[in-house]
Amino acid sequence: MKKSFLQTLGPGLLFAGAAIGVSHLVQSTRAGAEFGFGLIWALIIVHIFKYPFFQFGPRYAAATGETLIEGYRKLGKGVLITYYILNFATMFTIQAAVTIVTASLASQLFGFNEKLNLVDWSISLMIISILILVLGKYKLLDNLMKYIITILTISTILALGVALFTTKEAFDVTQIIPSGKIEITFLIAFLGWMPAPLDISIWHSIWSIEKDKTAFIKTKRKDAIFDFNIGYISALFLGLCFLLLGALVMYKSGETFSNKGTLFASQLINLYTKNLGEFSYIFIAVAAFTTMFSTTITTMDASPRVMNRTTKILFDKELKHGYWFWILFLFLGTFLILKYFMNNMGLLIKTATILSFLSAPFYAILNFKLITGKQTPKEHRPSIYLKVLSFLGIFFLISFSVWFLMNL
Repeated sequence: MKKSFLQTLGPGLLFAGAAIGVSHLVQSTRAGAEFGFGLIWALIIVHIFKYPFFQFGPRYAAATGETLIEGYRKLGKGVLITYYILNFATMFTIQAAVTIVTASLASQLFGFNEKLNLVDWSISLMIISILILVLGKYKLLDNLMKYIITILTISTILALGVALFTTKEAFDVTQIIPSGKIEITFLIAFLGWMPAPLDISIWHSIWSIEKDKTAFIKTKRKDAIFDFNIGYISALFLGLCFLLLGALVMYKSGETFSNKGTLFASQLINLYTKNLGEFSYIFIAVAAFTTMFSTTITTMDASPRVMNRTTKILFDKELKHGYWFWILFLFLGTFLILKYFMNNMGLLIKTATILSFLSAPFYAILNFKLITGKQTPKEHRPSIYLKVLSFLGIFFLISFSVWFLMNL
């Protein structure tokens, strides 16, 4: 039985849903607002150099029927323990960062109730996400993401189209190399989650295996890579859209973003509508909220899957209802972070994105070693061109990490 085009798609769109979030809505918009078109080079180059390591997730899953987690165990127990610690240390911060932005936008889009603060909004959104996962599991998440990405793309293109036709400023496409501690820190934070943290390659490999469980036909490597490319190109395209939106309507406006969630969301939407007109409110609000809600759902699903599978492999014992245990644990941990750090959203996001960038070389080297080693059948290993790009990508990630640390 031959798969239709829509049936082929799945994990790649979940990747896009997880990727298109804080990195796009917050970091890309800030990049455009603060540097104009000056950081387009950074947006494009980071997509090029991270590409192989993200692609190796679905490639390995299609080649072996295993996730990258099983692959890491084959590279040594110490490798998997290191990953386990890294993931545990960052999953609450990542979930908190994406949820607080989503909650801030929800309060603007659906009306802000004085009795319902951002922590309440965050709890509500996480509960809705959990209910979606409880009721539909992977299949519903897979199908839902097709609609979310479609709505997001249409509303973002409409907003960008309005901005392009209404701007009266001349385009200055001069590229900028940030200098000074503040600008370099922003650049590293921008690159850290653009298009996503590299550990999402592990999530992707898990979603690929889950996709096969719900399908009648096992996904072929060609289909898996095609699906990934669709998601990856979507992330690049929408990242560029948000950067251009930030540049067109916010650059040199004199506005500075607040680190408080509600104020940030209000500033973001109001600054767009002030420049584009009140009629654009619904396009901006829907695009922004859809962006973040898709990320909230996918991160709420992925981290528990990862922790459950890693725990099982490390301790050679499966925890009963382990997936749901980790979902509740993630929910509680995120709640505690939001309760005490809600008013410093900027610091929360910056910390999470910088940690993601500094850990990127670790994941890049592991993914490359796994896909080119004996763990992967020869016919599924990458071409010489992809290997060369991988070497360049590892050099890029390490170099930027060293550059950042030297400028602290």
